Amino acid sequence: MVSRVIPVESFDLVIFGGTGDLARRKILPGLYRRYLAGQMTEDSRIIGAARADLTEEAFRAQVGAAIEQFVPKARQDTAVIAEFLARISYVSIDAKGTGGWEALRAKMRPDVVRAFYFSVAPSLFGELAERLHRHSIADARARIVVEKPFGRDLASAKALNAVLASHFSEGQIYRIDHYLGKETVQNLMAVRFANILFEPLWKSEYIDHVQITVAETVGVEGRGAYYDKSGAMRDMVQNHMMQLLCLIAMEPPYHFDPDAVRDEKLKVIRALQPIAPGDIVRGQYLAGGGEGGYLEHCEDPGSRTESYIAMKVAIANWRWQGTPFYLRTGKKLRARTSEIAITFKQPPHSIFDDAEGWKENVLVIRLQPNEGMELMMMIKEPGPGGMRLMQVPLDMAFADALGVEADDVPDAYERLIMDVIRGNQTLFMRGDEVEAAWAWTDPIIQGWEGRGERPQGYDAGSTGPDDALMLMHRDGRRWREIKG
Repeated sequence: MVSRVIPVESFDLVIFGGTGDLARRKILPGLYRRYLAGQMTEDSRIIGAARADLTEEAFRAQVGAAIEQFVPKARQDTAVIAEFLARISYVSIDAKGTGGWEALRAKMRPDVVRAFYFSVAPSLFGELAERLHRHSIADARARIVVEKPFGRDLASAKALNAVLASHFSEGQIYRIDHYLGKETVQNLMAVRFANILFEPLWKSEYIDHVQITVAETVGVEGRGAYYDKSGAMRDMVQNHMMQLLCLIAMEPPYHFDPDAVRDEKLKVIRALQPIAPGDIVRGQYLAGGGEGGYLEHCEDPGSRTESYIAMKVAIANWRWQGTPFYLRTGKKLRARTSEIAITFKQPPHSIFDDAEGWKENVLVIRLQPNEGMELMMMIKEPGPGGMRLMQVPLDMAFADALGVEADDVPDAYERLIMDVIRGNQTLFMRGDEVEAAWAWTDPIIQGWEGRGERPQGYDAGSTGPDDALMLMHRDGRRWREIKG
């Protein structure tokens, strides 16, 4: 099945931090793939902006090298790459000074969408926003894309929102969370709201519990200084996992409209209950496999920052009262996997004698690897000898079901950048949504900091701290196995 590709409007996209790691790994290769797919108009242009003193030819060479490294070989077309590079230019710019801004303004064209990607440290967001207006570079149709972290607590998030709002309207600000651009995450909304099959069962009366897992095999090597100021709670739970929880728990919006969807997500965040200390487990990975532990890679040898967190979350509304949501995420775990598992309750009465072999129905949404969905169901075990039951999966990997290669599925950044050009904010976070998430998160962090708690050590390559198992066992439940 070949997906329909609809070209976007002509645009000028400026990537501040155009020589940085994110631009090299994700943004520029993703834009090339969208050009290859025919989604960019012939006159659309990409302008790199950074402090480095580079010629346009040197920057194009960097972009070409990034495409060669991060785009699958089967998608590298020499002629198309040359065409794509011809649409790229570069400006050396001083984010805090005056250098380069008039040169950037001279490159901007009238009557096309102007988008500005802030692929820089959040401390520069205000400087960039102010200078875009001072030099008359941003017009009324301009859009800015800002990367997380959106603050590190409620106060800083409010301050950041205020700075951006002093120069751009909320409708011009695109707070990007790449998890929302994943194909499976969007399919979660399609499964819920385009099919009648699950929606009548999507409530506490039928769902026993929900597990959301984001497990990584990598540690914090090379990012220790940054990560030690955030930890798993700020780096993953407050944004990525919060968004997944919202999509699972939200009420049906009246329309697939940016504010309608985000209004319903906001209601979920505001309904989250405070978490008791006994419902949180924090961990920090130890040295193992010839590699150093967390403390060897951060600047503070006595750091109490968590590289793992598990928690039991309750939502206080009619739909979810009594149904717990279990969240866990960590580094240096057994396998790299991200999934949402919705476990349904058992039937109130079994007519079969083989009750001991009974297992619940589970709907599993896999975000990575092998994006897809799996529904675990009970059937009769083949063969004679009575009605013996067994659990089997109805498995749909998107690549197989849709007849596409894994390399053909757009990366999250590709989709989200094109949504910026379209002016579609559905998959981007709104300012009040960010602030509500921090309002729930801050007391949790302040609680363990006030108690002076240290994270529990766990072995690299394991499934996390032992107490995380007990978090489930005491409720008569078990975590799903972490496997890639």
